[in-house]
Amino acid sequence: MKKVIVAASLFVFSLSAIAQTAPINIVSTAVPFLRISADARAGGMGEAGIATLPEANAPFWNLAKVAFNKKTAGVAVNYTPWLRDLGLNDVYLASMAGYKKLNDNSVISTSLRFFSLGNIQLTDFSGNILNTVRPSEFSLDAGYTRSLNDKMSVAVALRYINSRLVVGDVGTGVVYRAGNAVAGDVSLFYNGTNTDGQGLNWGVVLSNLGAKIGYTNDARNKDFLPANLGLGMAYTTVLNETSKITFALDVNKLLVPISPIATGTFSTDSTALSNYRNTGVVSSWMKSFNDGSNQLNSLQASLGAEFSYNDQFMIRGGYFYEDKSRGNRRYFSAGAGFNLKFMTVNLSYLVPSGNGVTRNPLSNTLRLGVVFNLGEDF
Repeated sequence: MKKVIVAASLFVFSLSAIAQTAPINIVSTAVPFLRISADARAGGMGEAGIATLPEANAPFWNLAKVAFNKKTAGVAVNYTPWLRDLGLNDVYLASMAGYKKLNDNSVISTSLRFFSLGNIQLTDFSGNILNTVRPSEFSLDAGYTRSLNDKMSVAVALRYINSRLVVGDVGTGVVYRAGNAVAGDVSLFYNGTNTDGQGLNWGVVLSNLGAKIGYTNDARNKDFLPANLGLGMAYTTVLNETSKITFALDVNKLLVPISPIATGTFSTDSTALSNYRNTGVVSSWMKSFNDGSNQLNSLQASLGAEFSYNDQFMIRGGYFYEDKSRGNRRYFSAGAGFNLKFMTVNLSYLVPSGNGVTRNPLSNTLRLGVVFNLGEDF
């Protein structure tokens, strides 16, 4: 176990030791709400959830995990006020997930995310008020999980995405519409825990694989979805008959290439941008590994831990890392949970970091989640 912990820690800190001389070039995608941690349990573990012990929130991280849930059915609901540290009181993410085991080998599931961006006042280039809008986005999934044996499972999910940011002509001469897209996930999970609850789990997830999304009738003006490759592992050790602890590490990479860096020459920049926007979806996945950037900089890492006492009380902690050139999100998180007879209540908190202009806008983010454990023991 010590080797696993040391290896995970060295990986995270080796990323932070990379020289920060690369230019800032954040990968931009449409519907980034699909990459926001949707549940309070993972939120308390630095957003690690690919290979952690399965429960009803699994569809948000690794759908293949639901095959190893202890109950025949479950439902999870979560609520996250978003960017409250910036004084925004009407921005939030709400989510729900559920699953039902059909038999020993098959599970069906669904999940829903709804992201409200609050009230936004639109202005023209001169600052004149044009309109007030209340944009929102949501995604709805349907998934199927299949057990291959008593240790491994695979899953597929189909996702409908709706992004209603601005609709109609708001005074700019451009007619906007809601963006719609369809995407899919493919995931794999290996359950290495024994009957005592000790062992190493791992998982692989390809998520948000789908066509581009656009907000006008111009087919050339479309944006990439946040396609992502996630790898995760989690090791659980039993300390005694009442206590156990899990250490988890997730590594994620957006399968979207960086946009071209401006050179200051109009013809060169316009050609490069046109070529970038015309890149095909599958080609963009491949190009994300060979876009001229340092590939280590493109990785996000989540390191988390969960201590469980008597399978009733849980204390969690975690750290999230993102390279400076890709957004520089770095923060600690903490969380707790407790089990009742038929449900689990989870709460997480994002620890404040930075001061003044360097203060993390996600500071003090709270997440609340409830998991309803339904059906019989499986």
